[in-house]
Amino acid sequence: MILILLGPPGAGKGTQAKLISNGRNIVQLSTGDMLRAAVAAGTPAGVHAKEVMDRGDLVADEIVIKIISDRIEERDCRQGFILDGFPRTLMQAAALDKLLLDKGRKLDVVIEMRTGYKELVERIVGRFSCAKCGEGYHDRFKRPHVDDVCDVCGSTEFTRRADDNVDTVTNRLMTYYADTAPLIGYYFAKNILRPVDGMGAIEEVAAQISRELDAIEG
Repeated sequence: MILILLGPPGAGKGTQAKLISNGRNIVQLSTGDMLRAAVAAGTPAGVHAKEVMDRGDLVADEIVIKIISDRIEERDCRQGFILDGFPRTLMQAAALDKLLLDKGRKLDVVIEMRTGYKELVERIVGRFSCAKCGEGYHDRFKRPHVDDVCDVCGSTEFTRRADDNVDTVTNRLMTYYADTAPLIGYYFAKNILRPVDGMGAIEEVAAQISRELDAIEG
């Protein structure tokens, strides 16, 4: 199965992608991780991407598509994959369609995680993580079992992203609704969009997504 999780920043896409990956043995492909891996491996696309990033420029869509193309040829993607962070625009979505068609594959489903503005802001502004192992927490929704002690590694050092504040979150949401939200209509027209309520507890959202995926796998 090949799927995309679609939703604004803070909707929980990364968390749900990890749960799907673990539960269904489908590899999670993060655009950022793929870029870094390609650069580290010194692939032709990675070398090109490094030159662009070293100049402080954004990596062009064609480079990202080439990196994705190379990555999904690897053995662990044969049973399918989850795209995390791509596509973000209609142009990228069309390029992905062509890439998959050229490889004789297809996108099976797009899960749209629907959210509300106030809830999103609260969710993002309250996030923090372990400075040592990266385990994620939240002021309200996911406190460590013991205050100030990481559940995973026992570290007492935590960190917050500098851009997890109301003004920055609002700007990121505006960018999402301007550039990425049009994908909702794009995939609806292809009859592969499946909306879920993204504002429930992690387990509730996961259960909704699981039902949708079970129906597709039939």
